[in-house]
Amino acid sequence: MADSVIVLGAGMVGVSVAVHLRRRGLDVALLDRNAPGEGASFGNAGIIQREAVFPHPFPRSIRELARIAGNRGVDAVYDPRALPGLARPLLGYWWNSAPARYRQVVAGQAALVATCLDEHLAMARAADAMELLRPTGWIRAYADPAKLDAALAEAEAARRDFGVAYTALDAAGFAALEPAFQVERPGAIHWTEPLTVPDPNGLVLAYARLLEAEGGRITRGDATTLTPHGAGWRVMSEDGPLEAGTVVVALGAAALKVTRPLGYAPPLFGKRGYHMHYALRGNAALNRPVVDTASGFALSPMRAGVRLTTGAEFARPDAPANPIQLERAEPIARTLLPLGERREEAVWMGVRPCLPDMLPAIGPMPGRANAWCAFGHAHQGHTLGPTTGRLLAEMMTGEAPFIPPEPYSPARFA
Repeated sequence: MADSVIVLGAGMVGVSVAVHLRRRGLDVALLDRNAPGEGASFGNAGIIQREAVFPHPFPRSIRELARIAGNRGVDAVYDPRALPGLARPLLGYWWNSAPARYRQVVAGQAALVATCLDEHLAMARAADAMELLRPTGWIRAYADPAKLDAALAEAEAARRDFGVAYTALDAAGFAALEPAFQVERPGAIHWTEPLTVPDPNGLVLAYARLLEAEGGRITRGDATTLTPHGAGWRVMSEDGPLEAGTVVVALGAAALKVTRPLGYAPPLFGKRGYHMHYALRGNAALNRPVVDTASGFALSPMRAGVRLTTGAEFARPDAPANPIQLERAEPIARTLLPLGERREEAVWMGVRPCLPDMLPAIGPMPGRANAWCAFGHAHQGHTLGPTTGRLLAEMMTGEAPFIPPEPYSPARFA
């Protein structure tokens, strides 16, 4: 039982952790209440974000805070009833966004994303899923020349300090790359290195099939039934009790449901997101994901159609879905692209797991032997799944970690 592991959570992070552990000879069981990839991993913009060295900090300008407080935007909305429960993590988010502390956050984030392309490509090759990783990059378009200039300065800093590649586009350059875009923008940034994923759920499923092909098991069960069992752990699966010497909690925004009863309750909070797919009229095509900063949402080409992905909603964990952002975004999106009918009846909703210092928790769970954490990746779980899997597996098996793990230690919230 010492060489057996239960990985709780079958999103991109959990599946990747399970693959890396299995490749190191451990007996691995991956458990989730749903099929792999049906949580937050299902509903993202489909980008492996090599450029994401600067996490989005808490707004610090009075003007921006006042805009968000008005609660009428597309990029961020909130339920006032949720704010008391979010006070602690949001205050920590604000505190860690101060310039000196934010520089430390950037260093940790940059180390994680530096190898994300290589880690995904290696796993995709093994999983025979290379057709799901497209070398198109993605575009961030700007309507405000001043904001474009500021973004270009930040992009140049990313290139200088972290080796990130980009191309600055003028209005003609943007129109040449995305001729279906119906609104002129004075400029844009084309992040050229990121891989784009036309079926994010399909990529998780491909990695899950790789796990099974290499001898790992996937089962359904209730992660909240996890209990200590001797020197190890027990959890209830659809096939009965499942026991192992070690457990990894990779449950995203639901991680606290398991860690809190074990005495570990970091200030994890969720940012909800929504998406819908649309047909495109005529022969129009979107060639790569585009984030239109003036509009506050992403448009991504997917197998299911053009995916409109909203920004962040702050709500109580048990609150019903509230697709107000999508309702605000869709009319704007129709001015940007020749969108046709919706491809689904129901709006999809997922929750991004966030920690106040914008970095994930990767490492041993404080106060618990043989228990490990891999959650809190915010907007970058899809990008950082294989990277996290490798780092955690190296730590768990006594290998030298390929990057220093200290910035991601769960003990920073103990």
